[in-house]
Amino acid sequence: MRKIKIRVLLVDDHAIMREGLRALLNYYKDIEVIGEAQDGEEAFNLVGTHKPDVVLMDISMPGMGGFEATRLILKTFPQTAILVLTQHEDWRYAESLLKAGALGYVSKRALGTDLIKAIRTVTKGERYIEPTVAAALEQQQPVKKKEKTDTLQLTSLTQREEEILFYIAQGKTNTQIAKLLSLSVKTVEYHRTNLMSKLNARNVAELVKHAVKAGLV
Repeated sequence: MRKIKIRVLLVDDHAIMREGLRALLNYYKDIEVIGEAQDGEEAFNLVGTHKPDVVLMDISMPGMGGFEATRLILKTFPQTAILVLTQHEDWRYAESLLKAGALGYVSKRALGTDLIKAIRTVTKGERYIEPTVAAALEQQQPVKKKEKTDTLQLTSLTQREEEILFYIAQGKTNTQIAKLLSLSVKTVEYHRTNLMSKLNARNVAELVKHAVKAGLV
């Protein structure tokens, strides 16, 4: 009986990195690299075409980055497991990606065996976080409990408001946000007004501060 392989899509803007990952993963008989993408938009299209089990996702890429791609892929293909492989070891990046739906988070400094373990873990629908990042996330829990007012404000946001807050923090204009979310500019302006009211923000800078506290950036 032929053993079913774990189908993996590589997403990274560096060709050398993708080549190295392909060479590593092809060494394992239970893993198959079924495609490569150099940005989030290409990754989304390839997920629709090839239906991989796992998307090995970088964060910082030209055009659509890993955060945006993760949310878009999981919104359209929720059965896909997203495993983030990045140079960013800051707990804030991990928290925001995990909140967006990623199942795993691994540093590019990790051992190859750790990456293989992570791929096999997320394939089963289980979460895998690199130990150093997991420890940093754990240390932040007591700090967050002290921010009761901010937490209450942020939990009052709808999913759409969170999405718009994320894009505002990225410096996107209302027109750009409308295009990204397939909304009218007036609808974006309406949500933006609601955000200002709910978060007691007087300007964009204060909205960005709330986005940071929410782990969106």
